[in-house]
Amino acid sequence: MQKERHIEIMDSTLRDGEQTSGVSFLPHEKLMIARMLLSEVNVDRIEVASARVSEGEKEAVKMICRYAAQAGLLERVEVLGFVDGHTSVDWLCDCGARTLNLLAKGSLRHCTQQLHKQPEAHIADIKAVVDYAAAKGIGVNLYLEDWSSGMNDSPQYIYQLMDSLTSHPTPIRRFMLPDTLGIMNPLQVVEYFRKMLKRYPDVHFDFHAHNDYDLAVSNSLAAALSGAKGLHVTVNGLGERCGNAPLSSVQVILKDQFNATTSINESKLNDISRLVESYSGIAIAANQPIIGDNVFTQVAGVHADGDQKGGLYHNPLMPERFGRRRAYALGKTSGRANIARNLQELGLNLTPEQMQRVVRRVTELGDRKEVVTQDDLPFIVSDVLKHNVSDDRVRLVSYQVSLAYGLKPLANVKVEINGQQYEAHSSGDGQYDAFVKALRSIYKDNLNRTFPLLENYAVTIPPGGRTDALVQTVITWQMESGRLLRTRGLDADQTEAAIKATIKMLNIVEQGPQH
Repeated sequence: MQKERHIEIMDSTLRDGEQTSGVSFLPHEKLMIARMLLSEVNVDRIEVASARVSEGEKEAVKMICRYAAQAGLLERVEVLGFVDGHTSVDWLCDCGARTLNLLAKGSLRHCTQQLHKQPEAHIADIKAVVDYAAAKGIGVNLYLEDWSSGMNDSPQYIYQLMDSLTSHPTPIRRFMLPDTLGIMNPLQVVEYFRKMLKRYPDVHFDFHAHNDYDLAVSNSLAAALSGAKGLHVTVNGLGERCGNAPLSSVQVILKDQFNATTSINESKLNDISRLVESYSGIAIAANQPIIGDNVFTQVAGVHADGDQKGGLYHNPLMPERFGRRRAYALGKTSGRANIARNLQELGLNLTPEQMQRVVRRVTELGDRKEVVTQDDLPFIVSDVLKHNVSDDRVRLVSYQVSLAYGLKPLANVKVEINGQQYEAHSSGDGQYDAFVKALRSIYKDNLNRTFPLLENYAVTIPPGGRTDALVQTVITWQMESGRLLRTRGLDADQTEAAIKATIKMLNIVEQGPQH
């Protein structure tokens, strides 16, 4: 039986991840990400910045190091530095950091063409920085930048560098081997790692993958299989060009496919992904493994049916591992089983004939490419069956919104709530904002109730570019209880679509157990 191996995980979201085009974290955002990575996700190490970049970067590193020192985690905080004499080491000391990830040249081409130095001179410069860092109480890990190219075209240069540095009296903790240009495939990773470990069996090697060929995860696994003791990742796969190996994917593959252990708390992977998504502004793709919106959503009706009959379409990636739950999407391929599962969660029981009519309506909506959610089901049931179970308790009687140059938009709104009509008017920063403020005043002044908070507002337009295209508005609301509710409206007018989503939300609230 294969012996279980422990793999170190070093997260570089705050350094390499911030090299994603358009991404720049504020110092307090870096601190929040660092705290979650260290104390909740429990990665082994974090790389938080590059030395000498800016005063803002320096302030962020100081904040993170103060937190880490107080929490006894400072040895797990690392900063990228350069072969620049005393400069990078002094920068780290000013910040309170204790680990330098020193960036050296891992290919002869980079050494001679970028630095304009011979290998012997570059090696001497590296040793000088390592010795000075040790004198200052700074530990050193060494990056061999462009190592993959070096192994392709100048392996003797790499061996010359490694021979000299591994025999140097001042020890280097880890040698970190990056595929800087993202050019490797798993077979090359296996070949080159075996060569490195054959020559240097006692060295701790890390692997740092880039995703230009969509092979970062595969290459990381190949490195682990070949003897790498540490892997570098980023949250959501952020990073230069096509990014790095995503933390969530590397974690589950190591555990499920390689039988390796890590320190990662899987239940927090979704939380850290959403935090980084929010701060970076880089949206997670719906089909992104482990963390995407659709990952644990079954669409085909046969899948829901099989799950009901013994979890036939489950795999080891159970959503509960990651603090999530399985969902059953509604659309033209849903079938009876998907719809039955959603109705069951809502507590709605239908006869077989009623169920058939609801299935037919959901399929019709799916054919028109409309998105159908679980929250839509009570309205579909009401519309199809024409009974009073889900009759609208909130009805928009009339509204008028106006927009004039130089003036704030105005809205006059009349609604009927549980048979009683109310009217209000308000101004706002936009037409929809004015409409919602008028509704808020009705709920506050007439009903003495709290109007749900608008948590998120997203608009999508089907492809084609026509000015009469339908607009889908998706609004996420935070209820007084703290739970989130998402409603959709579809119309040719964006304001009208948002109003439809709002009225739908109010009906769900009125039909809920709290009223």
